[in-house]
Amino acid sequence: MKLIFAGTPDFAVPALAALIAAGHDIVMVLTQPDRPAGRGMKLKASPVKVLAEQHGLTVFQPLTLKDPQAQARIAEVQADAMIVAAYGLIIPDATLHATRYGCYNIHASLLPRWRGAAPIHRSLLAGDSETGVTIMEVVAALDAGAMVSRGVVAIKDSDTTQSLHDALSHIGASLMVTAMADLEKNSGLAATAQDENLVTYAHKLDKAEAAIDWQQSAAAISRQVRAFNPFPVAQSQLKEHVCRIWMATAEAGQAKPGEIVGVQDGILVGCGEGLLRITELQAPGGKRMPAASFVQGHSLQLGDRFTA
Repeated sequence: MKLIFAGTPDFAVPALAALIAAGHDIVMVLTQPDRPAGRGMKLKASPVKVLAEQHGLTVFQPLTLKDPQAQARIAEVQADAMIVAAYGLIIPDATLHATRYGCYNIHASLLPRWRGAAPIHRSLLAGDSETGVTIMEVVAALDAGAMVSRGVVAIKDSDTTQSLHDALSHIGASLMVTAMADLEKNSGLAATAQDENLVTYAHKLDKAEAAIDWQQSAAAISRQVRAFNPFPVAQSQLKEHVCRIWMATAEAGQAKPGEIVGVQDGILVGCGEGLLRITELQAPGGKRMPAASFVQGHSLQLGDRFTA
C-alpha cells in the first residue's frame, strides 16, 4: 500500500523499518524539523529522518500541520493510509481525512489506560503489573480513537522506562505491519470503541518529580527511579552533592529514611517503609557507575545520609 509515515524519535524507528521491510510504498515521511543538539548546538536530524534518508524516502518536516500548504502537499501524494508513531505534532482533521483509509497510531499503553504524553513513565510510577501497545484510529480527541489491536507486556521489578520503551516499540511495529496487511486485504479494519469510564491520563513529566522523598516506601522510590530512567533521572542530595540515581530495587527491612545502612552489593538506604538498594548512580560531573565503584570513589560510610 501507499503509506505516509509520521514519527520522530527512536520509538518510531522500528515501525518505519518494519513497514519498509513488509514491502509497503512509503510515499512520504513526516518528521519534526531538525533541532539543535550537543555542545555545539548543531542541527540534528530525527532518528526517523535518518532511517528515511537511508532508504531514499521523501521527507517532509513542516513546523505545523495547520498550514494549508502543508496539508495540500500531504493530500497530493494520495496515500492509502497514514501511520503515526510518536510524531509530536497535532494532526488536524483535514490531514486525518487526506488518505483513503484514514490514520492509525501506535500508542504505548493499554488504552483507555494512560492516554497522553508519558504513558510508559506513568505506568511504572503507578505500579501497574502490565503495559503494552494499542493500535488505534486517530481522531481529533487525544488518544480517544477506536482500538484495532493490542499487545500486552508484563512489567518486571527490573524494568525501566528505557527497557519498556524498547520492547514496546518493537511490539508496536509488529502489530502495525499486521494491521496494514489486514487493511490491504479487507479494505478496512474492525475496531472497538474505548470505554470512557476507564480512561486515565499520563500527564507530561515535570522535572520536579525527580526529587526523591525518602519518607516514601522503598517500593514507590524504586518505581520512581526506574520510571525516570533514562529521563529525567531520579535524584537526591548526598553530603554536598546532588546525585542522580539510575537503578534501585526495594527489599524488606527498616532504617531511618535516607540513612545508609549497607554498602555491600549496592548502597542500602532506609525509607519510610522498607529498604532501597541502589545499584547504579552518578555524581555531578561524573559518569553513571555501579554502586561499588561509587562507594570506593566517594568514601561512603554507614550512617551517611541521603536528603531530599
